Amino acid sequence: MMESGIQLENIKIDSSWKEVLKDEFLSPYFAEIKQHYLKAKSQGAILYPPAKLLFNAFNLTPFDKVKVVLLGQDPYHQPNQAMGLSFSVPYGVRIPPSLQNIYKELQADLGIPPSKSGDLSHWAREGVLLLNSILSVEGGKPASHQHFGWQHFTDAVIAQINAHCNGIVFLLWGNYAKAKKALIDTNKHFVLEAAHPSPLARSGFLGCRHFSKTNEILLSLGKTPIHWNLD
Repeated sequence: MMESGIQLENIKIDSSWKEVLKDEFLSPYFAEIKQHYLKAKSQGAILYPPAKLLFNAFNLTPFDKVKVVLLGQDPYHQPNQAMGLSFSVPYGVRIPPSLQNIYKELQADLGIPPSKSGDLSHWAREGVLLLNSILSVEGGKPASHQHFGWQHFTDAVIAQINAHCNGIVFLLWGNYAKAKKALIDTNKHFVLEAAHPSPLARSGFLGCRHFSKTNEILLSLGKTPIHWNLD
């Protein structure tokens, strides 16, 4: 993605998204994102996730396969954690506290035991777009790339889904994600809101039953439900 030039062929992303987001990739603001990214890299900053995984969410969940959007804020900022999917960490990496709470809720809601892995790639392949609002971060510095312009890009992603898809379930956990509700037409889509799963939210997330509610909505629309079991 971050090679010289901004030609579409240099952006490693599923072809369906490349077409949908073509105008975004060719826009002046996206050129600014690239400049910020390259400047940080040239100054020796350690950036997460690895460049090849910046658009991992889009590669694992093609545009026409999206059923659910699970919105996060920005990538994990510690080594080996960020993998381009909101809330997900690679296999073998210690499961972060927020994801531990997600697993607790999944077990309480659907009886699915917590996975020993924090890798949510299976959900992505099931049609859950695991989208962070900010797609990159500097190591050890949470929200350090919030000024790059990524939010403009990911708001455009939500706008495209809102305009061209039908019956999408948006899971908005925490105030940051809830602020995106303004981008969503609730006459054609479904919004489920809860507290953030972080333990800092005092467990207000637990009991939301969003996994079963999501599948009930999908079934009511004649869509295949999400297979939430990761193991």
